[in-house]
Amino acid sequence: MTPEPATYPGHRFPAEIISHAVWLYHVFSLSLRDVELILAERGIGVTHESIRQWCLRFGADFARKPRRRRPRPGDTWHLDEAFLRIDGVLHYLWRAVDQNGLVLDILVQNRRNAAAAKRFFKRLLAGLKYKPKRIVTDGLRSYGAARRDVLADVRYRTSRHLNNRAENSHRPTRRERQMRRFKSPEQAQRFLSSHAMIHGHFRPRRHPMTAPRYRRARAEAFRIWREETCVRMAA
Repeated sequence: MTPEPATYPGHRFPAEIISHAVWLYHVFSLSLRDVELILAERGIGVTHESIRQWCLRFGADFARKPRRRRPRPGDTWHLDEAFLRIDGVLHYLWRAVDQNGLVLDILVQNRRNAAAAKRFFKRLLAGLKYKPKRIVTDGLRSYGAARRDVLADVRYRTSRHLNNRAENSHRPTRRERQMRRFKSPEQAQRFLSSHAMIHGHFRPRRHPMTAPRYRRARAEAFRIWREETCVRMAA
């Protein structure tokens, strides 16, 4: 017997379709109209505007749930910042990843000074509940000043080449920056946080893994996603 599909209150489409649309949009380089076309091929008639509303409504919650269940990240943090123009005003997207490239957190700010770096350090410590053994950044002096106030006992290294992990993690965001025109820092923070966590959940660092281990990690990512987005598989 096949059980009734799970649904979200106030939404006529089953939870499986909604979570699949959010998954497609955040994991792959697809536009909202691309996702609409993929669903149409499966016989699901939904507009790109509805998909946009699903991503806004469920994206942050979908990103938060798998994050709670991931293993503790590594003890080396790589930090970097990227330029982000929001409604014509220059902002900065601060990002931290561990030594395996796992995104730890991001923060959109309108400054690139020591106070902004200190605010980002405090956010990381509050969210992760532990201190790293080492921090790696580029040559921005703001990091050093903030580190002396917040993480004085942590080893610190500045190197443009050693920080490639953090710089490479900006690539999906650069694509989103081109496709979307963020209207406010709050909108950018909300969307990019969801995007980073959902995208990263399905991107285990393949280079240190054997093929069987990678397949197990991928299967586990799908299992957690189905559980946390209230999708019940057919019996």
